[in-house]
Amino acid sequence: MDDLQAVRRIKDGDLGGLEILMERYQVRAVRAAFLILHDESAAQDVVQEAFIRICQRIHQFDESRAFEPYFFGSVIHASLNTARGNHKFVSLDEKSEEIEHLLDRAVSVESQVEFSQLQHEILAALSELSPRQRAAIVQRYYLEMSEKEMTLALDAAPGTVKWLLNAARERLSRLLGRKGESNDG
Repeated sequence: MDDLQAVRRIKDGDLGGLEILMERYQVRAVRAAFLILHDESAAQDVVQEAFIRICQRIHQFDESRAFEPYFFGSVIHASLNTARGNHKFVSLDEKSEEIEHLLDRAVSVESQVEFSQLQHEILAALSELSPRQRAAIVQRYYLEMSEKEMTLALDAAPGTVKWLLNAARERLSRLLGRKGESNDG
């Protein structure tokens, strides 16, 4: 069943459609929110609230739009609002078990060690970015949203999205000690 069919089921009052969307997007949504908030509990709350809002406003959803960018845009906005409200950034050292649990994806033992080290470096650098910059990085590279999708999800001008991505990438490069390297995606 595709997203549109699931949305239509929810519109018809069948919560089985919501279950399908939750199975498809919940894990990635929690990870995306966690990368912005650095708090697993808050990330889970944000995603749960996003799904509740989807159900409450499902009749307003424009079926000509793709559901995935719409949903992840909602999660990113809610994560940013939560980050603004908290003004509390948790040290990644304190959350190392959560980070390893959420981001462990390597094949061999050798690559797992290298991957783990890289994860820690990237997460440490991400924690130095503003929530808005983290959101841009998460949308572009973790959720693989295009700049156009980000523009729609953030309800921002294309130039603003380009500027935000560029600033976040430059800051990450400096933080990761790779000033001479540039990866446009």
